[in-house]
Amino acid sequence: MKIAAGLSVQIEYELSIKGGDVIESSTRSGPLRYVQGQGKMLPGLESRLVGLAPGDEKRGEIPAREAFGSEDTLPVKEMPRRDFPKDAKLEPGSVFEAKSPTGEPLRLKIISASSDKVKARLLHPLVGRDLVFRVKVLAVSDPTRPPPAPGVVELDVDDLKDA
Repeated sequence: MKIAAGLSVQIEYELSIKGGDVIESSTRSGPLRYVQGQGKMLPGLESRLVGLAPGDEKRGEIPAREAFGSEDTLPVKEMPRRDFPKDAKLEPGSVFEAKSPTGEPLRLKIISASSDKVKARLLHPLVGRDLVFRVKVLAVSDPTRPPPAPGVVELDVDDLKDA
């Protein structure tokens, strides 16, 4: 069975910044299972896996615009001016480092500011960065069908046509 919309897929993978560090890897977190087409993984990676079958391996690049989008697609938040340091120059284009309510670091790019409100874009740390991927397909199955009984081998009709 080949990867197509609606099918359950299990992969080993590694994602890294082009020319840089590994940002995610199944060697750390274990194989990834997802349903193709549900938007639960990077669109640029998901689209490159269509048509692969168990045992297939693929390497490649994902341009920044297909990974985390471009800056103008990222969310904008309006915040009280008092959330920023009193002496901060809140000019359009300025970037600030902050912490989210959960303590995660985040970056904000100022779009506009008034005496009481600031409108800022929330910057993903990888926006604008090209990625490199390595994937090995472990399994592809129909999530609506129960798995085969132990010892039973399922054949893919598409593979039989080629024989």
